[in-house]
Amino acid sequence: MGKNTVELIGYYGDDEIIACSAWTSTSRKLTEKKRNRIPQLLNMLWREGHHTPFEKATFHFLVDTDIASHIHLLKHRIASINAESARYKELKEDKFYVPSDWNNKWQDKLTEFNEYSNKLYHSCIEELGPEIGRKRAKESARFFKPYASQIQADVMFNFRSFANFVTLRDSEHAQVEIREIAQQMVTLVKGIDGNPFKHTLEACKWTD
Repeated sequence: MGKNTVELIGYYGDDEIIACSAWTSTSRKLTEKKRNRIPQLLNMLWREGHHTPFEKATFHFLVDTDIASHIHLLKHRIASINAESARYKELKEDKFYVPSDWNNKWQDKLTEFNEYSNKLYHSCIEELGPEIGRKRAKESARFFKPYASQIQADVMFNFRSFANFVTLRDSEHAQVEIREIAQQMVTLVKGIDGNPFKHTLEACKWTD
């Protein structure tokens, strides 16, 4: 039974870089007095909707996600996303997602359904490959893959687009699975060694 998981594989920036971007309009020279004003500045920028400086920080995630949640990710076009492609490769791991809040009966039924679908997927490629070409067999066999199938997505956000994603997807109105992905991402950002985005997170009210 697969779970949707998130890994933070890289990031760029910190509170100071965001603040210096904002101060470009006057002077980027960073004095001790200005450094002490960074928390106040970031809070004011976020509160007043001056979000452009926050685009200078980026987060790079690797997400193992069910296809349904991947579709939610793709709706955020200001994120940069590449994903595992069943058109160019055969998905041999046969990973799939099973909701943890389902009872055993329906978890078993979904598992059985996905296992059967995966068998059909591989059989289709092997049997139709010699007839219509392996490339065409691989891309068309994808029709056997249900929404629960998991793929790996490479996702990069700048902080502004990340905040928009979290606002929309960590909401009581969002589907549970994409909400859990958003929550995992926020937890990973909060857990970066040295807390380089401490004041940025405080400005966004993400520190509670």
